[in-house]
Amino acid sequence: MTTDDTRDTRAWVLHPDIKTDRDRRDAEIALAEAVALAEALPGLEVVGQEVVPLRDPQPGELFGKGKIAEIAERLAEEEIELVLIDGPVTPVQQRNLEKAWKVKLLDRTGLILEIFSDRAATREGVLQVEMAHLSYQRTRLVRAWTHLERQRGGLGFVGGPGETQIEADRRAIDEQLVRLRRQLDKVVKTRTLHRAARAKVPYPIVALVGYTNAGKSTLFNRLTGAEVMAKDMLFATLDPTMRGVRLDNGIDVILSDTVGFISDLPTELVAAFRATLEEVLEADLILHVRDISHPNSEEQAADVRAILASLGVRETTPELELWNKTDLLDPEAQAGFAERAAREEDIHTVSALTGSGMGPVLEAIAGKLEGDMRTEELRLPFADGRKRAWLFDKGLVEGEVQDEEGYLLTVRWSAKDAARFEKV
Repeated sequence: MTTDDTRDTRAWVLHPDIKTDRDRRDAEIALAEAVALAEALPGLEVVGQEVVPLRDPQPGELFGKGKIAEIAERLAEEEIELVLIDGPVTPVQQRNLEKAWKVKLLDRTGLILEIFSDRAATREGVLQVEMAHLSYQRTRLVRAWTHLERQRGGLGFVGGPGETQIEADRRAIDEQLVRLRRQLDKVVKTRTLHRAARAKVPYPIVALVGYTNAGKSTLFNRLTGAEVMAKDMLFATLDPTMRGVRLDNGIDVILSDTVGFISDLPTELVAAFRATLEEVLEADLILHVRDISHPNSEEQAADVRAILASLGVRETTPELELWNKTDLLDPEAQAGFAERAAREEDIHTVSALTGSGMGPVLEAIAGKLEGDMRTEELRLPFADGRKRAWLFDKGLVEGEVQDEEGYLLTVRWSAKDAARFEKV
Protein backbone atom coordinates (compact mmCIF):
# COMPACT_ATOMS: atom_id res chain seq x y z
CA MET A 1 0.00 0.00 0.00
CA THR A 2 2.76 2.34 -0.92
CA THR A 3 1.30 4.01 -4.00
CA ASP A 4 -2.13 5.04 -5.22
CA ASP A 5 -2.02 2.15 -7.69
CA THR A 6 -1.46 -0.50 -5.04
CA ARG A 7 -3.37 0.81 -2.05
CA ASP A 8 -6.50 -0.91 -0.82
CA THR A 9 -9.95 0.45 -1.58
CA ARG A 10 -11.13 2.75 1.22
CA ALA A 11 -14.44 1.46 2.57
CA TRP A 12 -17.06 2.71 5.04
CA VAL A 13 -19.48 0.34 6.81
CA LEU A 14 -23.02 1.41 7.73
CA HIS A 15 -25.53 -0.60 9.79
CA PRO A 16 -29.09 0.72 9.41
CA ASP A 17 -30.76 0.25 12.83
CA ILE A 18 -34.38 0.10 11.74
CA LYS A 19 -36.64 0.76 14.72
CA THR A 20 -39.66 -0.99 13.18
CA ASP A 21 -37.75 -4.21 12.44
CA ARG A 22 -39.17 -6.88 14.76
CA ASP A 23 -36.15 -9.16 14.17
CA ARG A 24 -33.69 -6.39 14.86
CA ARG A 25 -30.34 -7.38 16.36
CA ASP A 26 -28.18 -5.43 18.79
CA ALA A 27 -26.91 -2.63 16.55
CA GLU A 28 -23.31 -2.45 17.82
CA ILE A 29 -22.83 -6.22 17.66
CA ALA A 30 -24.36 -6.32 14.16
CA LEU A 31 -22.04 -3.51 13.06
CA ALA A 32 -19.01 -5.38 14.44
CA GLU A 33 -20.00 -8.46 12.43
CA ALA A 34 -20.45 -6.35 9.29
CA VAL A 35 -16.97 -4.86 9.76
CA ALA A 36 -15.55 -8.38 10.22
CA LEU A 37 -17.23 -9.38 6.96
CA ALA A 38 -15.66 -6.42 5.17
CA GLU A 39 -12.24 -7.22 6.63
CA ALA A 40 -12.58 -10.80 5.34
CA LEU A 41 -12.44 -9.49 1.77
CA PRO A 42 -8.94 -8.80 0.40
CA GLY A 43 -8.35 -5.40 -1.15
CA LEU A 44 -10.50 -3.39 1.26
CA GLU A 45 -9.43 -1.02 4.03
CA VAL A 46 -12.26 -0.28 6.46
CA VAL A 47 -11.69 3.39 7.23
CA GLY A 48 -14.86 4.01 9.25
CA GLN A 49 -18.04 2.48 10.58
CA GLU A 50 -21.27 3.70 12.12
CA VAL A 51 -24.77 2.72 13.18
CA VAL A 52 -27.45 4.78 11.43
CA PRO A 53 -30.72 4.95 13.44
CA LEU A 54 -33.64 4.69 11.06
CA ARG A 55 -37.33 4.87 11.91
CA ASP A 56 -38.65 3.87 8.47
CA PRO A 57 -36.59 2.99 5.36
CA GLN A 58 -37.21 5.43 2.51
CA PRO A 59 -38.24 3.56 -0.67
CA GLY A 60 -36.09 5.67 -2.99
CA GLU A 61 -32.95 6.35 -0.96
CA LEU A 62 -33.20 4.25 2.24
CA PHE A 63 -32.13 7.18 4.44
CA GLY A 64 -33.61 10.65 4.85
CA LYS A 65 -32.24 13.66 2.94
CA GLY A 66 -30.50 15.14 5.99
CA LYS A 67 -28.75 11.90 6.94
CA ILE A 68 -27.65 11.34 3.32
CA ALA A 69 -26.09 14.82 3.21
CA GLU A 70 -24.42 14.32 6.60
CA ILE A 71 -22.89 10.99 5.55
CA ALA A 72 -21.84 12.45 2.18
CA GLU A 73 -19.64 15.01 3.97
CA ARG A 74 -17.87 12.28 5.99
CA LEU A 75 -17.34 10.11 2.93
CA ALA A 76 -15.85 13.01 0.99
CA GLU A 77 -13.54 13.98 3.87
CA GLU A 78 -12.24 10.41 4.19
CA GLU A 79 -11.97 9.89 0.41
CA ILE A 80 -14.20 6.81 0.61
CA GLU A 81 -14.62 4.75 -2.57
CA LEU A 82 -16.92 1.96 -1.42
CA VAL A 83 -19.81 1.97 1.07
CA LEU A 84 -20.98 -1.32 2.58
CA ILE A 85 -24.52 -1.32 3.95
CA ASP A 86 -25.29 -4.11 6.41
CA GLY A 87 -28.75 -4.95 5.14
CA PRO A 88 -30.79 -5.22 1.95
CA VAL A 89 -30.62 -2.35 -0.53
CA THR A 90 -32.90 -2.22 -3.57
CA PRO A 91 -31.45 -1.46 -7.02
CA VAL A 92 -33.19 1.96 -6.98
CA GLN A 93 -31.81 2.81 -3.53
CA GLN A 94 -28.36 1.67 -4.62
CA ARG A 95 -28.39 3.85 -7.73
CA ASN A 96 -29.62 6.93 -5.87
CA LEU A 97 -27.15 6.54 -2.96
CA GLU A 98 -24.23 5.99 -5.34
CA LYS A 99 -25.19 9.17 -7.16
CA ALA A 100 -25.60 11.20 -3.95
CA TRP A 101 -22.37 9.94 -2.33
CA LYS A 102 -20.28 9.57 -5.51
CA VAL A 103 -19.11 6.10 -4.39
CA LYS A 104 -19.81 2.48 -5.24
CA LEU A 105 -22.09 0.56 -2.88
CA LEU A 106 -22.57 -3.05 -1.81
CA ASP A 107 -25.33 -4.37 0.44
CA ARG A 108 -24.94 -7.33 2.83
CA THR A 109 -25.89 -9.91 0.20
CA GLY A 110 -23.45 -8.46 -2.32
CA LEU A 111 -20.63 -8.44 0.23
CA ILE A 112 -21.19 -12.06 1.29
CA LEU A 113 -21.31 -13.10 -2.36
CA GLU A 114 -17.98 -11.31 -2.89
CA ILE A 115 -16.39 -13.20 0.00
CA PHE A 116 -17.72 -16.52 -1.29
CA SER A 117 -16.35 -15.69 -4.76
CA ASP A 118 -12.94 -15.01 -3.27
CA ARG A 119 -12.84 -18.13 -1.08
CA ALA A 120 -14.52 -20.94 -3.04
CA ALA A 121 -11.82 -23.50 -3.77
CA THR A 122 -13.40 -26.58 -5.34
CA ARG A 123 -14.89 -26.67 -8.84
CA GLU A 124 -18.35 -27.20 -7.38
CA GLY A 125 -17.95 -24.31 -4.97
CA VAL A 126 -16.84 -21.96 -7.76
CA LEU A 127 -19.78 -22.94 -9.98
CA GLN A 128 -22.29 -22.55 -7.16
CA VAL A 129 -20.97 -19.12 -6.25
CA GLU A 130 -21.09 -17.98 -9.88
CA MET A 131 -24.70 -19.13 -10.14
CA ALA A 132 -25.63 -17.34 -6.91
CA HIS A 133 -23.89 -14.21 -8.14
CA LEU A 134 -25.72 -14.30 -11.47
CA SER A 135 -29.08 -14.80 -9.76
CA TYR A 136 -28.36 -11.73 -7.63
CA GLN A 137 -27.11 -9.68 -10.57
CA ARG A 138 -30.13 -10.65 -12.66
CA THR A 139 -32.28 -8.42 -10.47
CA ARG A 140 -29.87 -5.50 -10.88
CA LEU A 141 -28.13 -5.71 -14.26
CA VAL A 142 -25.12 -4.06 -12.66
CA ARG A 143 -22.31 -2.33 -14.49
CA ALA A 144 -18.60 -3.10 -14.37
CA TRP A 145 -16.92 -2.15 -11.08
CA THR A 146 -13.61 -1.01 -12.54
CA HIS A 147 -12.70 1.25 -9.60
CA LEU A 148 -11.46 -1.71 -7.56
CA GLU A 149 -8.22 -2.73 -9.18
CA ARG A 150 -7.87 -6.32 -8.03
CA GLN A 151 -6.82 -9.06 -10.43
CA ARG A 152 -9.21 -11.96 -10.01
CA GLY A 153 -11.37 -14.12 -12.20
CA GLY A 154 -15.01 -14.80 -11.47
CA LEU A 155 -18.12 -12.72 -11.69
CA GLY A 156 -17.87 -10.58 -8.56
CA PHE A 157 -18.57 -6.93 -8.08
CA VAL A 158 -15.03 -6.46 -6.84
CA GLY A 159 -12.98 -7.01 -9.97
CA GLY A 160 -9.79 -6.08 -11.69
CA PRO A 161 -8.61 -5.16 -15.18
CA GLY A 162 -9.77 -7.64 -17.77
CA GLU A 163 -12.65 -8.87 -15.69
CA THR A 164 -15.93 -8.17 -17.44
CA GLN A 165 -19.25 -7.74 -15.66
CA ILE A 166 -22.62 -9.02 -16.72
CA GLU A 167 -23.68 -6.11 -18.93
CA ALA A 168 -26.12 -7.88 -21.21
CA ASP A 169 -29.81 -8.34 -20.55
CA ARG A 170 -31.57 -10.99 -18.48
CA ARG A 171 -31.63 -13.38 -21.41
CA ALA A 172 -27.84 -13.41 -21.56
CA ILE A 173 -27.68 -14.07 -17.81
CA ASP A 174 -30.25 -16.86 -18.11
CA GLU A 175 -28.24 -18.47 -20.91
CA GLN A 176 -25.14 -18.38 -18.74
CA LEU A 177 -27.05 -19.85 -15.80
CA VAL A 178 -28.15 -22.76 -18.00
CA ARG A 179 -24.53 -23.43 -19.00
CA LEU A 180 -23.39 -23.30 -15.37
CA ARG A 181 -26.17 -25.66 -14.28
CA ARG A 182 -25.03 -28.20 -16.88
CA GLN A 183 -21.46 -27.99 -15.61
CA LEU A 184 -22.63 -28.23 -12.00
CA ASP A 185 -24.74 -31.31 -12.77
CA LYS A 186 -21.60 -33.10 -13.97
CA VAL A 187 -19.67 -32.12 -10.84
CA VAL A 188 -22.55 -33.15 -8.56
CA LYS A 189 -22.68 -36.56 -10.27
CA THR A 190 -18.99 -37.00 -9.47
CA ARG A 191 -19.64 -36.10 -5.81
CA THR A 192 -22.50 -38.61 -5.76
CA LEU A 193 -20.12 -41.32 -6.94
CA HIS A 194 -17.66 -40.33 -4.22
CA ARG A 195 -20.42 -40.52 -1.61
CA ALA A 196 -21.43 -43.95 -2.89
CA ALA A 197 -17.82 -45.08 -2.53
CA ARG A 198 -17.70 -43.73 1.02
CA ALA A 199 -20.95 -45.50 1.85
CA LYS A 200 -19.10 -48.80 1.43
CA VAL A 201 -16.73 -47.79 4.20
CA PRO A 202 -18.45 -48.46 7.52
CA TYR A 203 -17.04 -45.37 9.19
CA PRO A 204 -19.53 -42.95 10.71
CA ILE A 205 -19.58 -39.37 9.38
CA VAL A 206 -19.14 -36.67 12.02
CA ALA A 207 -20.02 -33.20 10.68
CA LEU A 208 -18.81 -29.98 12.28
CA VAL A 209 -21.35 -27.18 11.93
CA GLY A 210 -21.62 -23.75 13.46
CA TYR A 211 -21.75 -20.03 12.97
CA THR A 212 -18.92 -18.64 10.91
CA ASN A 213 -15.72 -18.07 12.91
CA ALA A 214 -16.92 -20.31 15.76
CA GLY A 215 -13.69 -22.33 15.58
CA LYS A 216 -14.75 -25.35 13.53
CA SER A 217 -11.59 -25.52 11.44
CA THR A 218 -9.39 -25.18 14.53
CA LEU A 219 -11.31 -28.06 16.12
CA PHE A 220 -11.02 -30.06 12.88
CA ASN A 221 -7.25 -29.56 12.95
CA ARG A 222 -7.14 -30.50 16.64
CA LEU A 223 -8.95 -33.78 15.97
CA THR A 224 -7.22 -34.75 12.74
CA GLY A 225 -3.83 -33.09 12.69
CA ALA A 226 -4.79 -31.66 9.29
CA GLU A 227 -3.71 -28.18 8.28
CA VAL A 228 -7.02 -26.74 7.13
CA MET A 229 -6.96 -22.95 6.98
CA ALA A 230 -8.02 -21.83 10.44
CA LYS A 231 -7.98 -18.05 10.76
CA ASP A 232 -9.82 -15.62 12.98
CA MET A 233 -11.83 -14.55 9.96
CA LEU A 234 -15.41 -14.90 8.80
CA PHE A 235 -15.92 -17.62 6.16
CA ALA A 236 -12.35 -18.92 6.40
CA THR A 237 -13.69 -22.29 5.20
CA LEU A 238 -16.05 -22.34 2.22
CA ASP A 239 -15.71 -25.86 0.86
CA PRO A 240 -16.25 -29.00 2.91
CA THR A 241 -13.07 -30.70 3.97
CA MET A 242 -13.28 -34.39 4.82
CA ARG A 243 -10.73 -36.60 6.49
CA GLY A 244 -10.80 -40.22 7.50
CA VAL A 245 -9.32 -40.20 10.98
CA ARG A 246 -8.82 -42.47 13.96
CA LEU A 247 -9.67 -40.50 17.06
CA ASP A 248 -7.53 -40.74 20.17
CA ASN A 249 -9.94 -43.27 21.62
CA GLY A 250 -9.48 -45.65 18.67
CA ILE A 251 -12.72 -44.96 16.79
CA ASP A 252 -12.45 -44.54 13.01
CA VAL A 253 -14.63 -41.74 11.63
CA ILE A 254 -14.94 -39.48 8.60
CA LEU A 255 -14.76 -35.94 9.90
CA SER A 256 -16.34 -33.18 7.78
CA ASP A 257 -15.60 -29.47 8.23
CA THR A 258 -18.29 -27.34 6.56
CA VAL A 259 -18.94 -23.74 5.60
CA GLY A 260 -19.89 -21.51 8.51
CA PHE A 261 -23.47 -20.26 8.74
CA ILE A 262 -24.43 -16.63 9.25
CA SER A 263 -27.61 -14.69 9.95
CA ASP A 264 -29.40 -13.34 6.89
CA LEU A 265 -27.43 -15.64 4.60
CA PRO A 266 -28.43 -14.70 1.03
CA THR A 267 -31.18 -17.01 -0.17
CA GLU A 268 -29.25 -17.51 -3.40
CA LEU A 269 -26.39 -19.01 -1.41
CA VAL A 270 -28.54 -21.23 0.81
CA ALA A 271 -29.91 -22.85 -2.35
CA ALA A 272 -26.57 -22.90 -4.14
CA PHE A 273 -24.72 -24.59 -1.29
CA ARG A 274 -27.35 -27.22 -0.53
CA ALA A 275 -25.27 -29.82 -2.39
CA THR A 276 -22.12 -28.82 -0.54
CA LEU A 277 -23.92 -29.29 2.76
CA GLU A 278 -25.22 -32.74 1.86
CA GLU A 279 -22.47 -34.16 4.06
CA VAL A 280 -24.40 -32.76 7.03
CA LEU A 281 -27.59 -34.46 5.86
CA GLU A 282 -25.79 -37.81 5.81
CA ALA A 283 -23.98 -37.33 9.11
CA ASP A 284 -24.23 -39.94 11.85
CA LEU A 285 -23.35 -37.25 14.40
CA ILE A 286 -23.39 -33.45 14.30
CA LEU A 287 -20.97 -31.40 16.38
CA HIS A 288 -22.47 -27.92 16.76
CA VAL A 289 -19.50 -25.67 17.54
CA ARG A 290 -20.35 -22.38 19.27
CA ASP A 291 -18.16 -19.39 20.09
CA ILE A 292 -19.30 -19.12 23.69
CA SER A 293 -17.23 -15.96 24.18
CA HIS A 294 -19.30 -14.06 21.62
CA PRO A 295 -21.98 -11.75 23.09
CA ASN A 296 -24.49 -13.00 20.51
CA SER A 297 -23.73 -16.70 20.98
CA GLU A 298 -27.36 -17.64 21.69
CA GLU A 299 -28.65 -15.81 18.60
CA GLN A 300 -25.92 -17.37 16.46
CA ALA A 301 -26.87 -20.84 17.71
CA ALA A 302 -30.52 -20.16 16.85
CA ASP A 303 -29.49 -19.13 13.31
CA VAL A 304 -27.51 -22.37 12.89
CA ARG A 305 -30.43 -24.50 14.08
CA ALA A 306 -32.81 -22.69 11.72
CA ILE A 307 -30.53 -23.29 8.71
CA LEU A 308 -30.06 -26.97 9.65
CA ALA A 309 -33.84 -27.35 9.80
CA SER A 310 -34.25 -25.62 6.42
CA LEU A 311 -31.70 -28.01 4.91
CA GLY A 312 -33.78 -30.96 6.08
CA VAL A 313 -31.45 -32.32 8.76
CA ARG A 314 -33.34 -34.97 10.68
CA GLU A 315 -34.20 -34.14 14.28
CA THR A 316 -33.27 -37.72 15.12
CA THR A 317 -29.61 -37.17 14.09
CA PRO A 318 -27.53 -37.25 17.30
CA GLU A 319 -25.90 -33.94 18.17
CA LEU A 320 -23.31 -32.64 20.59
CA GLU A 321 -23.02 -28.93 21.35
CA LEU A 322 -19.47 -27.72 21.96
CA TRP A 323 -19.08 -24.39 23.73
CA ASN A 324 -15.77 -23.35 22.21
CA LYS A 325 -13.23 -20.55 22.84
CA THR A 326 -13.34 -20.88 26.63
CA ASP A 327 -9.72 -19.66 26.55
CA LEU A 328 -11.10 -16.18 25.79
CA LEU A 329 -13.19 -16.13 28.99
CA ASP A 330 -12.08 -14.99 32.42
CA PRO A 331 -11.87 -17.72 35.11
CA GLU A 332 -15.23 -16.79 36.66
CA ALA A 333 -17.04 -16.97 33.30
CA GLN A 334 -15.29 -20.24 32.47
CA ALA A 335 -16.49 -21.77 35.72
CA GLY A 336 -20.03 -20.52 35.13
CA PHE A 337 -20.29 -21.99 31.64
CA ALA A 338 -18.68 -25.26 32.79
CA GLU A 339 -21.28 -25.55 35.55
CA ARG A 340 -24.14 -24.91 33.10
CA ALA A 341 -22.76 -27.41 30.58
CA ALA A 342 -22.33 -30.07 33.29
CA ARG A 343 -26.10 -30.00 33.87
CA GLU A 344 -26.75 -30.91 30.21
CA GLU A 345 -25.96 -34.35 28.82
CA ASP A 346 -24.91 -33.23 25.33
CA ILE A 347 -23.08 -29.96 26.00
CA HIS A 348 -19.34 -29.62 26.59
CA THR A 349 -17.05 -26.64 27.18
CA VAL A 350 -13.84 -26.77 25.15
CA SER A 351 -11.01 -24.75 23.72
CA ALA A 352 -10.07 -26.06 20.30
CA LEU A 353 -7.04 -23.77 20.41
CA THR A 354 -5.53 -25.15 23.64
CA GLY A 355 -7.13 -28.61 23.62
CA SER A 356 -8.87 -28.03 26.94
CA GLY A 357 -11.94 -30.25 27.45
CA MET A 358 -11.29 -32.50 24.45
CA GLY A 359 -11.05 -35.73 26.48
CA PRO A 360 -14.72 -35.72 27.57
CA VAL A 361 -15.74 -34.70 24.02
CA LEU A 362 -14.02 -37.75 22.51
CA GLU A 363 -15.74 -39.96 25.07
CA ALA A 364 -19.09 -38.36 24.22
CA ILE A 365 -18.49 -38.88 20.47
CA ALA A 366 -17.74 -42.54 21.13
CA GLY A 367 -20.85 -42.87 23.26
CA LYS A 368 -23.07 -41.34 20.59
CA LEU A 369 -21.62 -43.43 17.77
CA GLU A 370 -21.73 -46.67 19.74
CA GLY A 371 -25.18 -45.99 21.13
CA ASP A 372 -26.92 -48.35 18.73
CA MET A 373 -24.24 -51.05 18.76
CA ARG A 374 -25.52 -54.58 19.18
CA THR A 375 -24.01 -58.07 19.29
CA GLU A 376 -25.30 -60.70 16.86
CA GLU A 377 -24.34 -64.09 15.48
CA LEU A 378 -23.91 -64.56 11.72
CA ARG A 379 -23.79 -67.78 9.73
CA LEU A 380 -21.66 -67.57 6.56
CA PRO A 381 -20.97 -70.43 4.13
CA PHE A 382 -17.36 -71.05 3.08
CA ALA A 383 -18.17 -69.48 -0.33
CA ASP A 384 -18.78 -66.10 1.37
CA GLY A 385 -15.12 -65.44 2.05
CA ARG A 386 -15.41 -61.88 0.75
CA LYS A 387 -18.06 -60.96 3.32
CA ARG A 388 -16.05 -62.65 6.08
CA ALA A 389 -12.94 -60.69 5.07
CA TRP A 390 -14.93 -57.45 5.06
CA LEU A 391 -16.13 -58.05 8.62
CA PHE A 392 -12.60 -58.72 9.86
CA ASP A 393 -11.20 -55.77 7.92
CA LYS A 394 -13.67 -53.43 9.63
CA GLY A 395 -12.94 -54.83 13.09
CA LEU A 396 -16.49 -56.02 13.69
CA VAL A 397 -15.77 -59.66 14.59
CA GLU A 398 -15.60 -60.58 18.27
CA GLY A 399 -15.42 -64.35 17.82
CA GLU A 400 -15.55 -67.11 15.21
CA VAL A 401 -15.98 -70.88 15.05
CA GLN A 402 -16.04 -73.19 12.04
CA ASP A 403 -18.16 -76.27 11.41
CA GLU A 404 -19.10 -78.38 8.42
CA GLU A 405 -21.47 -75.71 7.05
CA GLY A 406 -19.12 -72.74 7.23
CA TYR A 407 -18.38 -69.92 9.66
CA LEU A 408 -20.32 -68.89 12.75
CA LEU A 409 -19.26 -65.35 13.65
CA THR A 410 -20.07 -63.18 16.64
CA VAL A 411 -20.15 -59.54 15.48
CA ARG A 412 -20.69 -56.27 17.29
CA TRP A 413 -22.03 -53.63 14.93
CA SER A 414 -24.57 -50.89 14.33
CA ALA A 415 -27.64 -50.93 12.11
CA LYS A 416 -25.62 -48.88 9.60
CA ASP A 417 -22.84 -51.50 9.63
CA ALA A 418 -25.43 -54.21 9.01
CA ALA A 419 -26.91 -52.31 6.06
CA ARG A 420 -23.48 -51.83 4.50
CA PHE A 421 -22.65 -55.51 5.05
CA GLU A 422 -25.65 -56.45 2.92
CA LYS A 423 -24.14 -54.54 -0.02
CA VAL A 424 -20.75 -56.26 0.14
